[in-house]
Amino acid sequence: MRQGKISRFAGEITGNEGTREPGAELGARKDILFPNPVMKRHVLIFGVVGGLLIAILQYTEYRFVVIEHSIELYGALVAILFSAVGIWLGLRITRRREITRETVGVKEAPVPADALSLEAFAPNAAQQQALGITARELEILTLVARGLSNREIAAELFVSENTVKTHCSRAFNKLGAARRTQAVQRGKELGLLP
Repeated sequence: MRQGKISRFAGEITGNEGTREPGAELGARKDILFPNPVMKRHVLIFGVVGGLLIAILQYTEYRFVVIEHSIELYGALVAILFSAVGIWLGLRITRRREITRETVGVKEAPVPADALSLEAFAPNAAQQQALGITARELEILTLVARGLSNREIAAELFVSENTVKTHCSRAFNKLGAARRTQAVQRGKELGLLP
């Protein structure tokens, strides 16, 4: 057998191609890889068993990860879900909308001179004395009629806010009113306010 192999190689070196059989080179390689059929069977069995062992180890590792860390996995899935919904909702809410704005034009119209009262308003002094309303209470009542708050009235008259509250409550009692609007309405009816 050894001589056959040497003669084959010698034939290749000398260039005697005709004495060689077709496919002899391939057959020689098969013999080198798996020289006997028992070895082929052992390699095949070891390969299949090794592949099965690797597959079983990967499966058990996967099951271990899923079973042992299921809470973390579910938490991660929920976090991803809520993040996706939050991003989608944020983009939907903050997208720019077309805003239609209307501009209102103010046109000045002339007012006839007879409509304006040329005289300054003078409060009814008789009613003021009959009700016992002081000048300061009347002044505060006038500012209440203009729509100022207690703090604004205090700042304008340079007094404390508590002083304004005291004058307001006394004026409201004298006019028989429970609220600011009632006091203003009653003051206009009695001729104390313009």
